[in-house]
Amino acid sequence: MARQSGERLPPAMFWGRSPESEAVQVQFQLERYRYILQQIQAANENVHRFLGIYQTLATALIGAALAIFVRYTDWGITSETARASILALMWLVTVIAAFTVLVVIVGVLTWLDYRQEECQLLSEVLHPEFRAPPRLRNFYRWYETYIVAFIAVTVAMMWWCGTELIIPSIKA
Repeated sequence: MARQSGERLPPAMFWGRSPESEAVQVQFQLERYRYILQQIQAANENVHRFLGIYQTLATALIGAALAIFVRYTDWGITSETARASILALMWLVTVIAAFTVLVVIVGVLTWLDYRQEECQLLSEVLHPEFRAPPRLRNFYRWYETYIVAFIAVTVAMMWWCGTELIIPSIKA
């Protein structure tokens, strides 16, 4: 049976809701979906932003430590002060790395939460199981896993090089 333009559907077709409230609900769900996708995108961008900050600060601080190592005698810095300065810069890089890893982990948890909400909304609006929720066992597919691994490896290498090669080479 074709509907005439402007004809109203019987209220029973809306499960106790009027057509106006159905339109409002659809609009709300659409806006909520847009918001969820925006938050997922923001979580992804934050990870990249903090990785960039880490790389910049780590490079600058390690560069400063290497400059101290190479030029400490020319600058009139004692060997004890040079060792302490290099060690302090290494600790500073470690703290920055720990903060970056923390931000990445919080970003992953935020992303998981919004993805769960997205899957739930799509299941309600379209049909159940429309999109599978994320699984923690798929962590090896997430780029955040490799960002955390990269940070851990670079910090470990910095400590090894600093304590085994650089600091022992500074003679009194």
